[in-house]
Amino acid sequence: MRTLTVVFARCRRSFPFSKWGIGPRHAMLTIPLLLVSALLLESAMAQESAGGGEAGTEVDREAERRAFKADVLEWVDELDSPTLRVRKEAERALIEAGPEALSYLPGKNAVVSLEKSERLSRVRTALEAMRAKADVDTESTRIRLNKVANLGEALAAITQASGIQFQHNADPTLPVNPVETPLAFWHALDIVLDETDLDVNFYGGDSGVLQLDKRDAKRPSRVDSAAYVGVYRLEASSVASRRNLRRPELNGLDVGVEISWEPRLTPIGLNIPLGQLSGKLNDGAVLNPQTKSGSRDVATNNAIAFSEVYFPLQLPAGQPSSISALSGVIKALLPGEKKSFELLLAEPNAKKKIDAMTVQIESIRRDGPLHEIRVAVELEKAGRSLESHRHWIFENDVSVKRKDGTTAPQLGFEVYRQTESGVGVGYLFDIGDDVGEWTLVYKSPTSVLLNEVPFVIQDIPLT
Repeated sequence: MRTLTVVFARCRRSFPFSKWGIGPRHAMLTIPLLLVSALLLESAMAQESAGGGEAGTEVDREAERRAFKADVLEWVDELDSPTLRVRKEAERALIEAGPEALSYLPGKNAVVSLEKSERLSRVRTALEAMRAKADVDTESTRIRLNKVANLGEALAAITQASGIQFQHNADPTLPVNPVETPLAFWHALDIVLDETDLDVNFYGGDSGVLQLDKRDAKRPSRVDSAAYVGVYRLEASSVASRRNLRRPELNGLDVGVEISWEPRLTPIGLNIPLGQLSGKLNDGAVLNPQTKSGSRDVATNNAIAFSEVYFPLQLPAGQPSSISALSGVIKALLPGEKKSFELLLAEPNAKKKIDAMTVQIESIRRDGPLHEIRVAVELEKAGRSLESHRHWIFENDVSVKRKDGTTAPQLGFEVYRQTESGVGVGYLFDIGDDVGEWTLVYKSPTSVLLNEVPFVIQDIPLT
């Protein structure tokens, strides 16, 4: 179908549809003869490609790229069409073309009409959102435990699917029952831990490694206690009530909730809006938050894949024995795929842009036996990701390398500038006197996606 679209686009460019007031999508409907021609051409190209092997396939791909670029440029031109219908169709076609079209759009500083500028802005916003979403896998890793028989095999299956490693001192031959249905990461791990009397020690292990320890004898089932949503696992960890005899307005019920996320995807910022919290008690009464304004921010970092948050709720009037259901929404900024910026130290003010991020070397200074490389990082439409959640920038991997493969890690850093859209960081390196032989390697997520998921935690005991 992709080839058909390209072939048809070639035919369409042979006719001045836009000059006739016909939009790019309407052309397909108004000239059926071209469809027949396209089908015949596609069949001929398929036969030619089949005879040409890999070389023919590569030629076809290059032809598709050229045709796609021509389509995008034509649709951009049609954003200025004198016919409103054509302008709308062209804008829709650009968005439907997907993030690949971003490479061929005019620069933001290009001189265009106000009409085209507004439509290009909408197109660029939509395509960048698509690209950011594609870069971030917000769904939990699917784990299959249908062929496992013991702890060692189960953990190996989870590692193979998720990339997460485990360290423990347990007997790897401990029996584990296979599960036919694919499971979310945390659900699968919890089943294995319940069957082998193990628990997660988040303060052990390392980044991408979970420490498993012997479970406390009184620890309830992880599966029965947890709620699974997206890449998150939520479990109520404590309940504390207070009754102030002199100031009843200070009465309250604080529910502590442990929030874990898959170690492969640490949120940049995470919060729970209080206004969206609600609960139901086992006696049928409704449980409301003490206040519906504000939110509870949850601290996150790459080293520990969990955090704890406390929800301030109203003290129940009766004597319920449990919270049947506590629901709310997790709002998080999730980082996109990590990409590598390589900048030559010998090149003055070396600069590179990938997706929404720009990295530039501003200066290189001698600092005793070391060198300070000052790096500016800018993120388009940074929003909250650079307001109160800048720590992810400072956790990025930064090093330098030579052509022979020699590498040198950064020995420390100092922030020298902070703005709404970026930061300036000075990194210290021991690179000797041959500065020009080195290349700065800066690895970072290049996009940030706002992710919202609802959750429900059930059966929280109060007695």
